[in-house]
Amino acid sequence: MSDGDPSEYELEAQVGHLLRRAYQRHLSLFQGIMGEDGPTSMQFAALVTLAQRGPLSQNLLGRMLAMDPPTVKGVVARLMARGLVVRQKDPTDARLLLVALTPAAEAALPGWVAKARAITAATLAPLSAADAARLARLLRNLT
Repeated sequence: MSDGDPSEYELEAQVGHLLRRAYQRHLSLFQGIMGEDGPTSMQFAALVTLAQRGPLSQNLLGRMLAMDPPTVKGVVARLMARGLVVRQKDPTDARLLLVALTPAAEAALPGWVAKARAITAATLAPLSAADAARLARLLRNLT
């Protein structure tokens, strides 16, 4: 047996493959529960972060969410097109633009947060409460 022998490689036992499969299942649940009119998972993460932290530069928002610059730019552009965020000048530095929630986003967020809680429950439904807590702890350790 060679370390590089593909016939000896068990794809179904590889952590990356399992994480991807679990994430695909989660995204399917997310889209189904959030609905066609709801935000994507990345848009939701941006909206919740802005709700909790207040207006942020696009760069900082991306770093906080581990999004590369082109991805966060696209997320913000789509949220702007939906009327959920605006760009505004920083009151302390007019050269800096901040991304901020609109009243429409603030009004919609409580419903989306309730759906997000249901999505988490559905994602973790196959696990016991102890296993779900263990999984969350292990994933935090990986990140």
